[in-house]
Amino acid sequence: MSNHFYIPESAMAIVAHPDDIDFSCVGTLARWAKAGARVSYVLCTSGDVGIADPGMTREKAIEIREAEQNEAARIAGATEVIYLRERDGMLVATLELRKKLVREIRRFRPEVVITSDPTRVWSGDSYINHPDHRAASAAALDAVFPAAGQPNLFEEIAEEGFKAHKPRKVYVTTWDEADLFVNIAETIDIKVEALRAHKSQMNGWDPEPRIKEWAATRAKGKEMAYAECFRVITLVSDEDWAARKGCVIDCDEEESVNE
Repeated sequence: MSNHFYIPESAMAIVAHPDDIDFSCVGTLARWAKAGARVSYVLCTSGDVGIADPGMTREKAIEIREAEQNEAARIAGATEVIYLRERDGMLVATLELRKKLVREIRRFRPEVVITSDPTRVWSGDSYINHPDHRAASAAALDAVFPAAGQPNLFEEIAEEGFKAHKPRKVYVTTWDEADLFVNIAETIDIKVEALRAHKSQMNGWDPEPRIKEWAATRAKGKEMAYAECFRVITLVSDEDWAARKGCVIDCDEEESVNE
C-alpha cells in the first residue's frame, strides 16, 4: 500500500450551514491547505435559524454565524468562504440552487469537491439527518455531474467568463461505506479550534473530547490516531487528468488508507 498522501491543487466543500465543514471534513481540508491547496467553502445558508436565543433575528443570526464561520475558515487555512444565503431550514435542491453551485464550481475550478451523503436520513436510533444537509448535498452532486462540465448547460454562466469544468474527484463524507480514511493527527487540534469558533453553537460545550473520540473511532484499525473518512468518486481518470494538466502524476497516489 502506498503511503503517498493525495494533495489536490484545489478543493471546494459544499455544505448547508456554518459548522458543517468543521464537524465533518475540516481536518482533511486543513491538511490540504497546509500543503498549499486552494480551499473554497460554499455554504448554501448562513444558519439564520440556528440561534434560538430570545429576541434573536435572522439578520443578527446571519451576522453572528458568518463571522464565526469566517474565523473557523481562517483557522483552517481556507482561501475563501462563499455564502449563498438560502433560507436556513427551508433549503430545497432546486434548479436555481444547482445553477448557483455550478457557477461557483466553474469559477473556482476545484480539483476535488467535498460534500455529504444525500441518501443518509438517519443513523442509529437517535439521529435524523437535517433536511438542509440532504438538500445541499443533492444539489452539490447534481451541480458537479453532469452540469458543471457541460458547456451547453447554463450558457449564461459561460458568458460571464466561467467555462465548463468537470472536477477530478468527489469526496462524500460518510460514517460507513468509506473507502478512504484520511489521517488527521496533524490537524485534529485545528479541527477542535475551528469548532470552538462557532461559539453560538457550542453553548459552552468543549468539542475536544467528543471530536477526538469520534476521530479515534474512525481511525480504529487503520494505524493512525485520528481519521476522517470518505467515499471517493473519481470522475476523471488519473491518466485523463494528467493529460488535461499536461503533467505526469503518480497513478497510485490514493489508497484505501492514507498516511
